[in-house]
Amino acid sequence: MLNAKKQKVLLIRTVSILLFLILSSGCLEDPQEIVNTSGEATVLEASVFEGKTLTPISEQRNNAIKGTQYIDRDAYELRIYGLVDSPMSLSYEQLLAYPSDTRFVRMDCVEGWGFDAMWTGVTLNTLFNDTGVNDSATTVIFYSADGYSTGLELDYLVENDIMLAYKLNNVTLPADRGFPLQLVAEDKYGYKWAKWITSIEVTDEPYVGYWESAGYSNSADVGGPAFER
Repeated sequence: MLNAKKQKVLLIRTVSILLFLILSSGCLEDPQEIVNTSGEATVLEASVFEGKTLTPISEQRNNAIKGTQYIDRDAYELRIYGLVDSPMSLSYEQLLAYPSDTRFVRMDCVEGWGFDAMWTGVTLNTLFNDTGVNDSATTVIFYSADGYSTGLELDYLVENDIMLAYKLNNVTLPADRGFPLQLVAEDKYGYKWAKWITSIEVTDEPYVGYWESAGYSNSADVGGPAFER
């Protein structure tokens, strides 16, 4: 029989080998956890999802107008207001309690670079089902902690079931990637992918956001013109 010390060494070696094999094989198709020697679960960054290779977070380029914002998880609230029947303020934990969705979505920057990622979060349709939306509403504005803002058509958000992501490649959004929430604006250039979202306003008027006010296209369709003509 192995004594306790040898058993512990053997356990550590076994876990280390398994962890190495999983990371090197690139086979993390779905969210996975590894139990470390202290019995705690460590979430691993996914490298593959639905057969598609994901860009590691460390290799994903990133832009911000005022650098990384650091938001207190316990004090955070997402405010949804404007042309809604029932304005809401949701804590981070309340957002996590909603049914979640996970998707492979590519983010393309208007500068010509992009990356492939797995996003997990709550859809705006799910939230709007609780708030209700006035029939006259046409535009949704996203406000960020750094003063950034951008707007998108309500029809686009609803018809494409656009999500607010709180996980990236299976890990909680790092601070520099927009914790607690980043908009996953599918088929739109990156400047529509607002990070550090603190409030959402539903309105019946067009909106010109931060980069759009500098001349960038308000439609921001990937493959379309970068600037308004």
